Amino acid sequence: MPGPDGDAAPPVLYAVDGPVAHVTLNRPRYRNAQNSAMTYALDAAFYDASADSAVKVVVLAGAGEHFSAGHDIGSPERDAHLPFERRAGLWWDHSDRRGAESRFARESEVYLGMCRRWRELPKPVIASVHGACVAGGLMLAWVCDLIVASEDAFFADPVVRMGIPGVEYFAHPWVMPPRIAKEFLFTGDRMSARRAYEVGMVNKVVRRPELGAATDELARRVAGMPPLGLALAKRAVNQAEDLQGLQPGLDSVFGLHQLAHAHNAETGADPLGGMDVGAMKRAGAGRAGG
Repeated sequence: MPGPDGDAAPPVLYAVDGPVAHVTLNRPRYRNAQNSAMTYALDAAFYDASADSAVKVVVLAGAGEHFSAGHDIGSPERDAHLPFERRAGLWWDHSDRRGAESRFARESEVYLGMCRRWRELPKPVIASVHGACVAGGLMLAWVCDLIVASEDAFFADPVVRMGIPGVEYFAHPWVMPPRIAKEFLFTGDRMSARRAYEVGMVNKVVRRPELGAATDELARRVAGMPPLGLALAKRAVNQAEDLQGLQPGLDSVFGLHQLAHAHNAETGADPLGGMDVGAMKRAGAGRAGG
C-alpha cells in the first residue's frame, strides 16, 4: 500500500539488529513531519520493541536530511481530520467533533498522550538526532532517555510565533534550565547541538558521519546491562522528574496550549494564528542561538 510520501515506503521503519531495535521516521520528503499515520506507526514500533525480549535498547532516528521538522501542518498527506484507533487515552474520536472539542481530544491522544506513553517504555530509548529537531520533533527527542546529536543538528520551538506557549509535551523546564527555556521560547531561535550539550539537553555531540556508529556503540554498551536494572533505573529517574513537577506541569501547560488555539480560532482565521509552513520557515530563517 502506498506510504504517506506517495510511494511504497511506510511512515516508520523498524528493524532489529542483535539487542538493538532501530526505529526510523520515514517521511524524508517532508523532513519527517509527523502526521497521524506516522504517530500511530511509531507507537506500534515502540510496542513491538517493548514486547520483544531480545530487544534491550531502542534507537530512534530520522531518514533523510533531518530528524523531524515537527507536526505536519501542511503536507499533502496531512490527516488531522481522519479518525484513528485511540491508543493513549479514552477521549472520544475527534473526527466528528468541531472546535476545541475536537482539538483537545485529538491532541490529548496523539501529542501529549502518546509522548507520555512512550516515555514509560521500560527499555532505554536513545534519540539519534541530525538536522532539524523542531517543535514536535523536540517532543520525540525529549521522551527518549539519551540524546546523541550530530554537529549539524539544531533544536527550536518556534510556536510562540503562533501565539502558543510551546509544544504540547511541555518538558522545557526539565530538559534545560528555566531561564534558558524562556530564551528558547521567547526568541524562537535555533539552539545548536553544542549549546544543547552545554545546557544538559544532549548527552553527546559527534561529527555527522559518525552519528550512526556513535549511537549504536552507546546503545550496545547500555544493552550489556541487566534488563530489569535498566528498567528500574529508568523508572527511578522518571519518578524523580515527576516529583519535581513534570506531570502536573505537562497538564497545566497543555491547558494553556489549548487556550491559545481557541483564542487564535476565535480572533483569526485558524487555530495556528495564521502561520503556515512557509511563514514559520521565513520567520525562523537564519536565526540561531548558541
